[in-house]
Amino acid sequence: MALAGLFLVTFLLVHLGINLTLILFEDPRIFNIAAHFMATNFLIKVFEIVLFGGILLHIIYGLILQLLNWIARPVRYKVNNPAQTSFFSKFMIHTAVIILVFMVIHLFDFYFKAKFGHGHVAEITYNGKLYHDLGTMVIEKFQILWVDIFYIACFLFLGFHLLHGLPQHFRPWD
Repeated sequence: MALAGLFLVTFLLVHLGINLTLILFEDPRIFNIAAHFMATNFLIKVFEIVLFGGILLHIIYGLILQLLNWIARPVRYKVNNPAQTSFFSKFMIHTAVIILVFMVIHLFDFYFKAKFGHGHVAEITYNGKLYHDLGTMVIEKFQILWVDIFYIACFLFLGFHLLHGLPQHFRPWD
C-alpha cells in the first residue's frame, strides 16, 4: 500500500511541476509544450498505463485493508479509544472516496478532453508546430469561482489523505 502511494505521490509532484508553469509564466506556451511532450512521448505513454495500474492497485489495496478492518471488529467498541488510531487513519476511506470522485471529474475535465477532444480544444502554433492550447483551457476553467473552490477543497482532502502516509516522526500533532 505504501509503495503504491509513494508511486502516486511521485506522479503528483510531476503533475504539480507542470501545472506550476501556468502560475510562474504569463504565457501558457511552456505548459502546452510540456503537455504535448507528456502526451506524445513513448516512455510517458507506457508510464501512463503503469500509473493507472498503480491507481487501481492502490484502490484495491485500500478496499481490502478497510474490509479487513471492518471484519476484524464487526461490533464497534462502546468507548472510543482515540490513542490507538491516528487521526488520519480514521478517515482514510472517506477521503479516498472524495479523492476518487475528484479524480473522475478531473479526468473528464482535462485528461479526456486533451486525449480525445480534438474538436473541443483550441490549437496553437509554436515555431511552425501545432499544439493543443491546453494551457488556455486550464486558465479559463479556473476563472470560474466554484471550480476554484471545488479544486481547493479536493486538494485539502488530498493533503489530508497524504498526511496518513507520512511516518509518525513527521506528524508531531498525531
